Amino acid sequence: VNLTEAPIDTLHQQIFADLTNGPGKYDAYQTAAWFYGDYFTAQEPYIIEIAPFLQDRRYPYWNPDEFLPAIKRLYTWRGKLYGVLLDADAQILYYRKDVLGNANYQEQFKAKLGYDLPNPPKTMKEMHEVASFFTGWDWNGDGQNDWGLSLHAKVNEQGFFHFLTLAAPYVISSNNRYFYFNPDTMKPLINSEGYLRALEDYVKFLPNGPKEQIDWTLDQGWNVFLAGHAALEPTWGDLPTIAQDRARSKVQGRVGATIIPGTTEAFNPLTGQWEKNPLNVVGNTNGGSWHCVISQRSKKKEATYDFLAFMANRKNAFFNSANGWTGVQPGMKYEYFPPVGTARIEEWQREGWDTEDALEFLGAYYQNLVLPEQELYLRIPGAAEYWHELDVRVSSVLAGKTAPKAALDELYQVWEQITDRYGRENQKRLYAESHAE
Repeated sequence: VNLTEAPIDTLHQQIFADLTNGPGKYDAYQTAAWFYGDYFTAQEPYIIEIAPFLQDRRYPYWNPDEFLPAIKRLYTWRGKLYGVLLDADAQILYYRKDVLGNANYQEQFKAKLGYDLPNPPKTMKEMHEVASFFTGWDWNGDGQNDWGLSLHAKVNEQGFFHFLTLAAPYVISSNNRYFYFNPDTMKPLINSEGYLRALEDYVKFLPNGPKEQIDWTLDQGWNVFLAGHAALEPTWGDLPTIAQDRARSKVQGRVGATIIPGTTEAFNPLTGQWEKNPLNVVGNTNGGSWHCVISQRSKKKEATYDFLAFMANRKNAFFNSANGWTGVQPGMKYEYFPPVGTARIEEWQREGWDTEDALEFLGAYYQNLVLPEQELYLRIPGAAEYWHELDVRVSSVLAGKTAPKAALDELYQVWEQITDRYGRENQKRLYAESHAE
């Protein structure tokens, strides 16, 4: 197998250059799920459906019926499966359960804020107050001041997903499932009041972590938590997985996990009203959910699928999801514990996992994926462009170069231009279809 590596910031460009006017030299592409819409902009899709291979016993066996539904939709288009299992991204909140459970800290928190230390935080307000409380003092006893929260926010390094994850409960609710566009007009919702409040609140997290985090990559953001210097981190499942590696982590056995905290009111951009809610929580599949698709131009489709299916079989897929250096998260039922799945704790223990860490992680990760309200993934043509423009402007706000409202208003206009370039009616149809899957 010959592999070509590409930087994440040019991967989309390189894939579609090869597919459209290039030599078509690659048999498969490791794609982000947000590239999907662009594979279907030509009369004939640029990638092939894999159902015929699944029915052929000559190939290694893996079972797409084991997918959790929220993950499977990222591998499909109009009900047909195009991707071969690898990754299953989502973001939840990880926290130091020993720190939030410390009786002395609980007493100090209550004396300062007048209510019990949330263990874990359930609302964005609680998350902010917990992060602030644990910022700037030595709560881990090593002689260094510690942080309440760690993030990574570098442009072109997927940092924008943090904002989308934290913004979702300000916009999505039981009365509105649309996050990006008005489904009737394809007008962006990105500068609505919910997004504005979310971005203003996102900026308030910056003092709770090192100032350098606005330029950090994934690993740099995780390392603060892994070294024991951050109480909270909203991020991908890589974090608790890498936490099991004693060579990189000081927190094995102390990692709590919970769904992303919610809000008590959300702005419905379709009605223009703020709506109260006892607790509005929203699940997500944010991230790349990186996996391979096979090029229509490949001259070795059978051999290509054979290799991809081998990597997707249960043994290899489980190993990948249980070991942090792979960057792979669990998306199959057999990776979760009963009653929702068929995994046994011994399987995770054999891969070096602390029992409680595994139970915490998989319980919260699954809960996130099955919440009634979900931030549905953007997969229409041009998704890479929409999100890149978001990434650049959120970064500018975090750096203090642009005010939140100005950034979102500018982004609204840029998204309008992208929509018009791809064809508003076509985008509207595909956006509606993506919500019907």
